Amino acid sequence: MPSNQVFSHVTAAVLLGLPLPLAVECDARVHVTALEGGRAPRRSGVAGYSTTGHPPVRQVRGLRVLAPADAWCSLAGRLQHDDLVAAGDRLVGLPSPLASFDEIDRAIARHGNRAGAANLRRARADLRANSYSRPETLARLALLRAGLPEAEPNGVIELRSGRRTRGDLVFRTYKVLVEYDGEHHRLDLGQWTTDVTRLNDLAADGWLVIRATKRMALADLVTRAERALRDRGWTR
Repeated sequence: MPSNQVFSHVTAAVLLGLPLPLAVECDARVHVTALEGGRAPRRSGVAGYSTTGHPPVRQVRGLRVLAPADAWCSLAGRLQHDDLVAAGDRLVGLPSPLASFDEIDRAIARHGNRAGAANLRRARADLRANSYSRPETLARLALLRAGLPEAEPNGVIELRSGRRTRGDLVFRTYKVLVEYDGEHHRLDLGQWTTDVTRLNDLAADGWLVIRATKRMALADLVTRAERALRDRGWTR
């Protein structure tokens, strides 16, 4: 690959670990962008693009890749709103951020009026720090869209036992918590034991915990969260 070409779009997102819908992630093509007005590559199995600019580039396992914020911007014409927000939340999320909000804003400015510019601006308004997973983001957006108060992603909770823990989606004012249980929580005995102790400590401190799985419909989660919040005194 010539020195003025970099991996971008879906390929960059996968290399950087940005979460994508399965149908997009399984795109078998290699996405490559030519910088500084270079000619977009045209060959079998390659989706080629070109740009007159020179966006920042990172090395990922020895490969030249658009910097995380610019890679996210390159997805704007391909992803629906919630999917774009979920990928963007990873930029500023856990376990460690890939970009700052300032870097995201500069990348959006570099993107200019290219395809998906309006999508980027809408998604930027919904990005939140400290998200840990795509399901958390999709749940947060569904809860907001239903008119519920905004949950705090992975907020730190101080327990009376002296322990500090994080909750996936924390409604701190009402002491309501949405927790996602992945497969590893069920299959790993050590993790399961830790989870039980943690949930008991939360219950002892008066937290109402709603446990969600990947098989739970978002509509069901919204109904359960709304009922819990109302039980704790929330009104529209």
